Amino acid sequence: MATLEFLYPEWAAPPGVRAAMTTRPGGVSREPYASFNLAQHVGDEPAAVAENRRRLRAALELAAEPTWLDQVHGARVAVLPSAGEGPADGVVTFERGTVCAVLVADCLPVFLASRAGDRVGIAHAGWRGLVAGVVEATIAALDCEPAELVAWLGPSIGRDAFEVGGEVREAFLTGDPGAAAAFRAGRGDRWLADLPALARRRLAAAGVDAVTGCDLCTHSDPASFYSYRRDGATGRMAALAWLA
Repeated sequence: MATLEFLYPEWAAPPGVRAAMTTRPGGVSREPYASFNLAQHVGDEPAAVAENRRRLRAALELAAEPTWLDQVHGARVAVLPSAGEGPADGVVTFERGTVCAVLVADCLPVFLASRAGDRVGIAHAGWRGLVAGVVEATIAALDCEPAELVAWLGPSIGRDAFEVGGEVREAFLTGDPGAAAAFRAGRGDRWLADLPALARRRLAAAGVDAVTGCDLCTHSDPASFYSYRRDGATGRMAALAWLA
């Protein structure tokens, strides 16, 4: 049986801040969700997802089940443990033992934590979420000076694989003409977008300057990552953050 494999942020967060990113190996789900799928909404067997989530809690020694959001590529932020009503694509907490979680399979997970170690959050940042302002909304929900935050960008679809239409480019350039630097010409009238670079611009504009990232492409590594753009029917990885 394959073992679970995690990515851990390399950032300047204090020891009390814990965070991890799951990868694909080590679970019980069968194709096309093989093997460590953590999403209930993709068509996988509920029993397989439940077992994968049990393994997740055991491996990371989580004190509680992560709060799983209803994600819609928007900008609403859930403040845990009282998540409130409706979907959310950002999540923050100020309470120890409460586990924030975001599911991804090409979209960019943006981890955020305070240098003081008293608050943590994650934004689910695909292109729609970035345009909608999910990064800025998550920063605002953390309720501290942006300069006191550190950020880590997890794996996402890479700049050589993320092909978009001109309307996506225009959506970014409308509010930030300098975002043109994150796009390069693709096939025909298409563009290749650098999702982490676009997120970095948003973070910088909001005042978060301590930003690191893993620069791993979900689309190009099927052994390690799920990719909706690559496979269509597929599982989801989880980005998790909590205060120990």
